[in-house]
Amino acid sequence: MDRIQKIIDESVLLHSRLSGIVPVISEAAGMMVGALAGGNKIMFAGNGGSAADAQHLAAELVNRFQKNRQPLAGLALTTDTSIMTAVGNDFSFEEIFSKQVRALGRKGDVLVGISTSGSSKNIIRALDEARSMGISTVALTGEAGQIRDHADCTISVPSKSTPRVQEIHILIGHILCEIVEDASARIV
Repeated sequence: MDRIQKIIDESVLLHSRLSGIVPVISEAAGMMVGALAGGNKIMFAGNGGSAADAQHLAAELVNRFQKNRQPLAGLALTTDTSIMTAVGNDFSFEEIFSKQVRALGRKGDVLVGISTSGSSKNIIRALDEARSMGISTVALTGEAGQIRDHADCTISVPSKSTPRVQEIHILIGHILCEIVEDASARIV
């Protein structure tokens, strides 16, 4: 029971330190709302648990978050195993998302790259590719890594603990989805 309480206490402490990232969450939400209002889409990419988060957040936009409404254009670049394994096999794992951005992304879209370490080379490459195409970029990361240099907006969770960072990432993702959904009456 002590270990459980320690984990809960760590999470509560981290939650209490999030006020500093409120402005960048707001910035990211504005980018997403603007893209959707302009007829564009939000793309998500991540590895491992972050891949699951990418799929989760895209589903919240396409289906619904809390309200029944028109579908919003969300796309997880983590779901097509044939594309990912073909690119990984024929080129490299570092290009599995950047090639999809090149093929599917359009100027005015937003790419949300999720990397708890902030060092995922395939996410960094995708962010760089997106920026070169006029696609706005959001990095969702922990406090480490060089990803911040590759995104227009970086939401950096003030922790190096992967599980705690992932917990906050889904909180941030839900905040973004709620703001986007609330704005969706003006979008569609």
